[in-house]
Amino acid sequence: MDHLHRYASAAAPIEACVVGSGGFGRSFLAQSTRVKSISARVAVDLTADLAAAAWLSIGIPDEQIARCTSADEAAAAWAAGQFIAAGDVATVLALPVQVLIEATGHPEAGARHARLAIEAGWHVALASKEVDSVVGPELSRMARAKGRVVTPVDGDQPSLLIGLVTWAQVLGFEVLSAGKSSEYDFVFDAATESMHSNGNTVSVPGFGAHWKLQEGSVAAQVATRAAICAALPQRAVPDLCELQVVSNSTGLVADLSALHAPIAHPSEVPDMFATAEDGGLFANNGVIDVFHCLRRPDELSFAGGVFVIIRCDDAETWDLLLGKGHVMSRDRRRAMVYIPRHLLGLEAMTSVLDAALHGASSGAQEPKPVLDLVARATQALPAGTLLKMGGHHHTIDGTTAELVPAAALAKGSPAPFYLVGNHRLLRDVAAGELINYDDVDIAPTSELLTLRLQQDAAFFPESTAAR
Repeated sequence: MDHLHRYASAAAPIEACVVGSGGFGRSFLAQSTRVKSISARVAVDLTADLAAAAWLSIGIPDEQIARCTSADEAAAAWAAGQFIAAGDVATVLALPVQVLIEATGHPEAGARHARLAIEAGWHVALASKEVDSVVGPELSRMARAKGRVVTPVDGDQPSLLIGLVTWAQVLGFEVLSAGKSSEYDFVFDAATESMHSNGNTVSVPGFGAHWKLQEGSVAAQVATRAAICAALPQRAVPDLCELQVVSNSTGLVADLSALHAPIAHPSEVPDMFATAEDGGLFANNGVIDVFHCLRRPDELSFAGGVFVIIRCDDAETWDLLLGKGHVMSRDRRRAMVYIPRHLLGLEAMTSVLDAALHGASSGAQEPKPVLDLVARATQALPAGTLLKMGGHHHTIDGTTAELVPAAALAKGSPAPFYLVGNHRLLRDVAAGELINYDDVDIAPTSELLTLRLQQDAAFFPESTAAR
């Protein structure tokens, strides 16, 4: 694709507003200063000073930054050509912005920001997968009703994987499975028999004997590697959340609610991401999952990249491609096609341009609820417990995340993970139990709850009518 031609219709720069100046938002702001077709001089964070700090960190002089606390101040700063820093998105909604980039990662606040932007007639680039996982289809539906789009963003795995899956489908490939590498590699030092991942190093005696996939049961070998590395986390909420977003756009589903998440060399993925009948891990095709990239310290990382596993129908063509270095299963019946990168806000410009110039989402144009990300207690949680969500990965202490078929909220049904976050339990929840909708005290004023109920009514009308 000639990207310069695709976006040549941008006669004037697309005006964008970034909400949330953490890693993703800041990287978008930094890259926007180098992109002629996008003007991003509006930043919003918890306070105007925090937003201003983001501008300062990318080299914008303080005298060019206006800290705005009212719509009038924002309008004056816009007219003066200044960089705007605000502490509330409502302060900037009257500005002639076309796209809001929601990058707070905060489910409740992000839902509000997206709704307000849609009501203001803006497109929304939804980097906050936490919001997307609960109400993404509803936000998309609301935007379409106003001739706008809500889109995931290139630079993050969901958008890139949706793009790769649909690219393969357009070319006529049968997509057997798809996924991404996990947030952090598993780096093995054979000399010390240790494994390093995400800043942690643990002893893994005997792992060297399982370094390469051998003949025999793939599932058993995956289980052995996992057991040896049991001291390292092998499930991460963001991985499940991102794959849930992909599911809602592609229809691919999870084989296990907690995923298989094998520790694997990239070259082994086509053998593992297959049905048990074909020697792999899955009960059926049409599956999404994640793998932990296993490598030596001197080997290249998969870099949180994404991939599809496709069927190799034409043996002669795939023999040719194997000779060119393409990754295939040992029986040469499946191949992995992959993108070994995700560049966060540095790459998100294409999604913003597609929304503003072409009215197109980088995900499905009409996503539907396929899976829900839900919470399961890993310890006894007494009534009154605050399900505090926090940390870099926005986890909830005392819980893990799983993927289940999407359903309308109802008494006794599991509640979305990021809907229950930061709310208190109404009853005791035993270790091992799913946290249900009626287990949690969620105020009717919750923006996220309101949107989710709207989504349920739109996509599960029979269930909501019965309720």
